[in-house]
Formats: sequence, structure tokens, C-alpha cells
Amino acid sequence: MSTGPDGARALALRALVRIDTEGAYANLVLPALLSRSDLSARDRAFATSLVYGTTRMRRACDWLVDRFLAKPPPPAARAALRLGAYQLVFLGTPAHAAVSATVGVAPKGMRPLVNAVLRKVAAAPVAWPDDATRLSYPDWIVERLVEDLGRDDALGALTMMNEPAAAVERPDGYVQDLASQEVTALVEAQPGERVADLCAAPGGKATGMAAAGAVVVAADVRPARAGLVQANAARLGLADAVRVVVADARRPPLRAAAFDRVLVDAPCSGLGALRRRPDARWRIDAGDVERLAALQHDLLDAALGLVRPGGLLVYSACTLTRAEGVDVDRAFRALHPGLEPLPCPPAPWSPWEGAIARLLPQAAGTDGMVVARYRVPGR
Repeated sequence: MSTGPDGARALALRALVRIDTEGAYANLVLPALLSRSDLSARDRAFATSLVYGTTRMRRACDWLVDRFLAKPPPPAARAALRLGAYQLVFLGTPAHAAVSATVGVAPKGMRPLVNAVLRKVAAAPVAWPDDATRLSYPDWIVERLVEDLGRDDALGALTMMNEPAAAVERPDGYVQDLASQEVTALVEAQPGERVADLCAAPGGKATGMAAAGAVVVAADVRPARAGLVQANAARLGLADAVRVVVADARRPPLRAAAFDRVLVDAPCSGLGALRRRPDARWRIDAGDVERLAALQHDLLDAALGLVRPGGLLVYSACTLTRAEGVDVDRAFRALHPGLEPLPCPPAPWSPWEGAIARLLPQAAGTDGMVVARYRVPGR
């Protein structure tokens, strides 16, 4: 494989073909290809930008090229056309460079088609047919967030989630989005307290609470993911403060009322964290939201039994759907009317409804998040 920008484009094209034809995950296939390349750091970053950006903007890129196609192209040509369209329209690469370089890495038999179509894309004005195409999301995601958040907040969130996520390093060296760090802080774990983190992998919040001086029991249902928690705790010098358990948090094998604080950072649709998961928008479907909301109900009910009287239960999810936030809170408090919801945290959080606060991606350049905090009645 050649080096330089052309080598980065060639590697990106290989990754895009595998994502499209094999269902490979961008965050897995790309590092594997990069590890076997001799690209410079700059060209690795360029390849990453091309793969992640083209994957995010797949729908928009398809619309750009489909205007000039008589029939669907073969997968390798489709990937090259998306790659070229992304550079032309979203990176602002000069037409002569984007077209010639993309044609140069396309399979030889497909180069005439790629060249002809990309030249037309470069010359044609763009008038997007709708917001979902322009922002490159499935219709249902745009419709759902517009309904749940209102048009302005939804489009602002969707726009922000098309921006690459910046790596944010904690003082201890752990890389974690600021929204997740905010959730850790909202648990307010104190030195010497016992805290349960019931959906703990990969361990960012568990290690954050342990660094504050708490003793953390970190549970995850999958052994491999529990191993990630253990490895991260060991790397940060917190192995003695983070006790890892492989367990289903719907039936936690932990002593009732034994914890000062319990965190349920629940599995969710991830519709607040799409900027760091470029292909997630194409993998989730509308039915997953309700399925996950039902799981979140079960997790909260099970977690409540672990909190001592007067202790704190915290629920969070990196999503922005009403079903996984407001509706979960409403149903949970209907079953447990004695709980005391804590007030909405300060900005950039904003109150939503009931006990739920939300953090919109555009509010502070973070992942989108919902959180609720409940004080358990004392004796």
C-alpha cells in the first residue's frame, strides 16, 4: 500500500468496503488495518477522518451520487463514490484533488464510473430534500428526537453529533467524555463510602468514584466487559478500591441495603452518543428503544433494593429519547412514591420533566445524556 494521503484514501476505501459488505464495525476494522500499515501519524489521522466521516454521512453521500447513477453500483464502487462525495461536500477538498485521488484508489474497472459521477457531484448545486438526508440519519431517529426534544433542540443535537468527538483525558490519564465525567461527579461518592456501579464496563465511572475515595463494587453481565473494568482499575492503581463482579444487574448478587450510593448507567439506544460511534445510527432500529426502556425499568427496580436508607440512587443513560428518560422516571416513581428526587444539576444540565435532567450535545460539546437522582427514605 502506498503512503501519504493516497495511502490513507486506499486504506479508508478498504475499511469502507468491509463495513458495507461484511457488517464490520468501524472502530474495530479501522485500527486493525492501521496496525498493518506504514502510514505516518498524520495520514493515520486522515484515514480515520475519512472512514468515520464517510460512515456517519453515508446517507447524505448516497443522495449526492445517486442523482447521477442509472442503477446501483457494485459495493466497491459505492464505497469509492461515498468517499469522494464526502471529501467534496463535507471536507471541502478541491474538486481536482478529491476526484483524481479517489479515482486513483478505486478498483481499475470501476474508475470510469467513479470519475464521471464524482465530476458531476463536484459541479452540481446541493439542495437537500429533507433534514434526515442532509444530516445523514435514518428517518425514524430524526422524527423521534424532533418529537421528544422539539425541532430546534433535536436538530442542534443531531448536528453536533456529526462532529468528531474530541478525546478528553482525566488527570489520571483515563480518556472519558465530559458528560460521563459529569455523571460520575453527580453520584458525589465520598471517601470510605460503599458504592455499587451496576453496569460498569468499561470502568470509567467506577474508577472515577474510586479515585474519590469510595470502595466500588463494579458489576457487568459479560465476563469480557468485566475484565475491561478490572484492567482499567489495575492500570490506574485502583485495583484494591474497585471490586469487579460478573453479574446480571437485574438480579444482583449483592447484600440488600448495603450501599451508600448506587449508580445505574444503563444500557440504552445510545442516541446521545452517536458522534463517537459512527456506524451506530445505521445499526439501531426504532424497536430497540422500547426494548431497552423495559430493561432500564428492571435495572432501576433491582438497584433500589441495594441502597441503604438515606442513600442515593443515580440513573443515567447516554440517550435523548423520552422513553428512556422521562418515561422510565415516571414509571419508577409511580412504583416507589416515597423516593425523593433531587433537583436538576446546574448548567449545562437542564430540567426535562419529572426527576430527569438532560445534557444536550450542543450545550457543552459533550455526549447527550439523561440523569435522575433519588434519595431513598431514611428509617
